[in-house]
Amino acid sequence: MAGDAFEGKVPCIAATAYVDDSAKIIGDVTIGRDSSVWPMVVIRGDVNSITIGDNTNIQDCSVMHVTHGYNDVPDGFSLSVGDNVTVGHGVILHGCLIEDNCLIGMGSTMMDGVVVHPYVMVGAGSLVSPGKTLDGGFLWLGTPARKVRELTKKEYAWIDYSATHYVNLKNRYMDLASHQKKME
Repeated sequence: MAGDAFEGKVPCIAATAYVDDSAKIIGDVTIGRDSSVWPMVVIRGDVNSITIGDNTNIQDCSVMHVTHGYNDVPDGFSLSVGDNVTVGHGVILHGCLIEDNCLIGMGSTMMDGVVVHPYVMVGAGSLVSPGKTLDGGFLWLGTPARKVRELTKKEYAWIDYSATHYVNLKNRYMDLASHQKKME
């Protein structure tokens, strides 16, 4: 899956990344090594850039988009997702920065200008308001999201495990696809 060009910008997807056939990737999008994009995900880099790091998983039905430049924000808002990040099912990431080693819970929404520092866990269904910064090492939860408590050792380990698990899972999918091609 190479993705679709938009106004001369073509997605750049690492050879070791997995992209489900039903996902839609458009425009100025870069996806790093061993990352995975699961069914029905939309990643639309049409009016600004989107970068997804290594070992990151974008789960089913998530939407990733950006904001064009305008008077108040001449550069607009690009979207950057770091390494070893788990983006749960049905998440909306819009023009924000998610740094390394985070877990964004299912159904959460991150708005323009949000900055999420390393080792943040965002609880399912949370809304992070435009321009908010989430300090690392904490669980954030709610609408609007608020700092609830420090992460436990078990939660730090879960964030790391989740990224590794999805690398292994995408490898299984890629091996199956390769095997099926050989059988044709």
